[in-house]
Amino acid sequence: LPETQIKNLDNGKKVAFNESFEKGKVTLISFWATWCVPCKKEIKNIALKLDGLKKDAGIDFNYMTISIDEVRAEGLARTYAMAQGWRFPYFIDANADLKRSLNFQSVPYTMIIDKNGKVAFTHTGYEEGGEVEIFEKIKELAKK
Repeated sequence: LPETQIKNLDNGKKVAFNESFEKGKVTLISFWATWCVPCKKEIKNIALKLDGLKKDAGIDFNYMTISIDEVRAEGLARTYAMAQGWRFPYFIDANADLKRSLNFQSVPYTMIIDKNGKVAFTHTGYEEGGEVEIFEKIKELAKK
């Protein structure tokens, strides 16, 4: 995974993407933008089911989001995340350096990193209920 810097919107600190998640744990990442309605819907639906999935299925994994908004929209992305009450890390890739290094074109873009820090799954776009497939993949990876 790239060492590209992303900025934590909660505390303003920059971190290398490949160091932004906990080793030995599956991590779900949602790339989004403030102007992207399907992105917001996906994150909302994941967030609503997050605690239940972790508790009911006994699956321990991490979730984070990365905004691809431009620098001038950083405050908007931060305000949106805070207004939604996100209790998971949210970052910004303001210059699209990470987006370029991961070579994806549009959002929503979903990525699952396995326990070994390797990309195990990617998906572009979102349809209502799409998070079910994502959660199934996480369950599978978390058990390995």
